[in-house]
Amino acid sequence: MQSRVLVTDDIDPDGVALLAADPSVSVDEVPTLPPAELLARIAEYDAIVGRSATRISAELLERGGKLKVVGRAGVGVDNIALDVATRLGIAVINAPAGNTVAVAELFFGVVIALLRNLSRANASMHEGLWDRSGLLGAELRGRTLGIVGLGRIGGEITTRAVAFGMETVAFDPYVSQVRFQTLQTRRAESLEELLEAADILTVHTPLTEETSGMVGKRELSRLKPGAVVVNMARGGIVDEDALASVLRSGHLRGAALDAFSTEPLARDHPLRELQNLFLTPHIGASTSEAQRNVAVDVCIAVRDALLSGDLSRSINVAGIEGGEWKKLQPVLLLAHRMAAVARAILASQDMREIQRVDVRCGPAFTGASHALLASAAVGVLEGVIERERLNLINARSLAAARGVDLSVVETGGLENPDAIEVRISGGMREIAVAGVAPMNSVPRLTRVGAFHVDIQPRGTLLILTNRDVPGVIGRVGTLLGEAGVNIAEYHQARLAQGGQALAAVSVDGQVGEAIRNSLLALPDVMSAAVVCFDNG
Repeated sequence: MQSRVLVTDDIDPDGVALLAADPSVSVDEVPTLPPAELLARIAEYDAIVGRSATRISAELLERGGKLKVVGRAGVGVDNIALDVATRLGIAVINAPAGNTVAVAELFFGVVIALLRNLSRANASMHEGLWDRSGLLGAELRGRTLGIVGLGRIGGEITTRAVAFGMETVAFDPYVSQVRFQTLQTRRAESLEELLEAADILTVHTPLTEETSGMVGKRELSRLKPGAVVVNMARGGIVDEDALASVLRSGHLRGAALDAFSTEPLARDHPLRELQNLFLTPHIGASTSEAQRNVAVDVCIAVRDALLSGDLSRSINVAGIEGGEWKKLQPVLLLAHRMAAVARAILASQDMREIQRVDVRCGPAFTGASHALLASAAVGVLEGVIERERLNLINARSLAAARGVDLSVVETGGLENPDAIEVRISGGMREIAVAGVAPMNSVPRLTRVGAFHVDIQPRGTLLILTNRDVPGVIGRVGTLLGEAGVNIAEYHQARLAQGGQALAAVSVDGQVGEAIRNSLLALPDVMSAAVVCFDNG
């Protein structure tokens, strides 16, 4: 069956061609649609790819019953109801790297234009003047550039600033000291420290509750007299009313805005009257190269998400680097299946209300721990809730909505670096299941509760507890054989002779409730849990 993709907002043809070239994908390329028309059509599609002109509203996502992926050819996703997409299990994919150079180059173009009065110089020449004396400018060299947000674009600007002979200082509490050192940038421990040091201030953060209005009247007043402020990120990070007031006061030399709280900027907006404010109509990514880059990047990611389930580029999945996605598939599957085993064991003990899921993982999976937690949450919720889209995207939020506490710890305290453990608690009971997923090897369960086992979780898995007495293994094997159930692996474990034992039995085919009840009726069998895994 083909996946249908709606492409809108004039996505670069090179990106669309990559989608259309795959026979498994059917592409409908249309101009930007009015909201009502888009609502009427969206139910037909598995994915939609667009830019900022199309608003991906909560209503649109709810109407898109088949939607699996939303692709945004650009960085910002403030036109997408991200929380709703996450709740519905719809991947949201953007292209954060494709326009990096374009924005960085525009930044320096605009700042140089401000410092060298290029707009006035050009206008005066076209008016027939030769006003050299009135156009005395200033150089970048020796000035301090203050950067809020040292991500891709902030880093690209920093690199170029060093080439101009500028000193750079940045404020970003979410970036490691190693990155500051690599970029030869001094770290400011607070926004206030950055403001006091900067001759030119630029912001490169997403618009969030934390960053909205973060550069307001108080912050602008702390800048040096004659400083320059630039916002090419998102409107609202710099308070526009406060900026206009400070520009009128003469405290700032000038400012530049490429992003605005409300776009497009109204024809009679007061910002247009300020001569020391350089305005551009959100063209940071508007180069042919950048548009091609973001279109290609997002279309490849949308195609891979649809055809192979690769969610490494989805911003609403816990971060996994793109190159790690395939490598981590076995351990993600293992976490899912271990959680399903633990859930089935608790259910066999009449404990069906899950209250907590804890994941511990070895150092081999550092950085992927939250994805492992999401996969374990899928294993816990699968079969418990009725939902078509239960996946890594929405499992954590669905678990939280059901009152299930989730936690994850990266630790070196497990059996080996490739080990993970999933512990599920409900009422007064809990069960921990551990396993390993070595590179280029088959993932296996290594522990169920206190019992050490060695078995591949595939097909159908039986977890039995019994008294450690002679004859139990033979009776279990005979019963399954008479029922036509073939045993693939049988691992028996005990803690002490004559005490309690546990059997992990991998079988081919289905084991229904009748067979489970027959197993429970065998002498010395104490409990029986059955877990059926899809796709082997």
